[in-house]
Amino acid sequence: MARADRLMRLMDALRRLPAPATAADLAGETGVSRRQLYRDIATLRAGGALIDGEAGVGYHLVEDGALPPQSFSQLEIEALVLAVGELAQTGDPALEQAGRSALARIIATLPDDQSRQAHHTALRSFRPAARPAMLGVDMGLLRQACWEERALDLRYRDRNGTVTEREVWPLGISYSERSLLVLVWCCLRQDWRHFHASGIEAATFNGRSFRPRRVGLLREYAAQKTKAAAG
Repeated sequence: MARADRLMRLMDALRRLPAPATAADLAGETGVSRRQLYRDIATLRAGGALIDGEAGVGYHLVEDGALPPQSFSQLEIEALVLAVGELAQTGDPALEQAGRSALARIIATLPDDQSRQAHHTALRSFRPAARPAMLGVDMGLLRQACWEERALDLRYRDRNGTVTEREVWPLGISYSERSLLVLVWCCLRQDWRHFHASGIEAATFNGRSFRPRRVGLLREYAAQKTKAAAG
């Protein structure tokens, strides 16, 4: 593992784990030996991170030199914690973990009183986590295609069992309690289409880019939907 990646994972672990985090826990999170962990702690301290504690006691991230101080109202803090808790309903473990990691980074920059509020909020999501959807496609690949505006060759099985193959431009992904949909521009039909992620049997990058069309197509799609709703 590259040194920069290792140090970033260590900072994330210090933000997430209950303090004081033991050397064993931190070493397990970053996949290094304890001896290497102690060296990495020293490197972070030298870089400006204020880390309290020592070997045999545990470590606590007092001040994160990599993140600027932030301040939120109590209701804003409640909203952030509630929103991240709701990510469990997407059935996408990677997305849920990304939200928890981002929230931990935010909390690490808060003043002490606001940090305590974030750990003891009144608003929580206690609904059972949704079952991960049975997918034949990597959601990470679909997200990357949207972000980087890269075309995909896609094989799709619809609700009637009909299989088609086509080139699509992925525009966005929508989550609901009943479905996980991918909004695309279909090059075959020259129109927008919603595909159920569970029906996507294969998706591969084909080397073509549709940049910078994504934002414009999304605006056109939203305008079309607004017009249809008003009519």
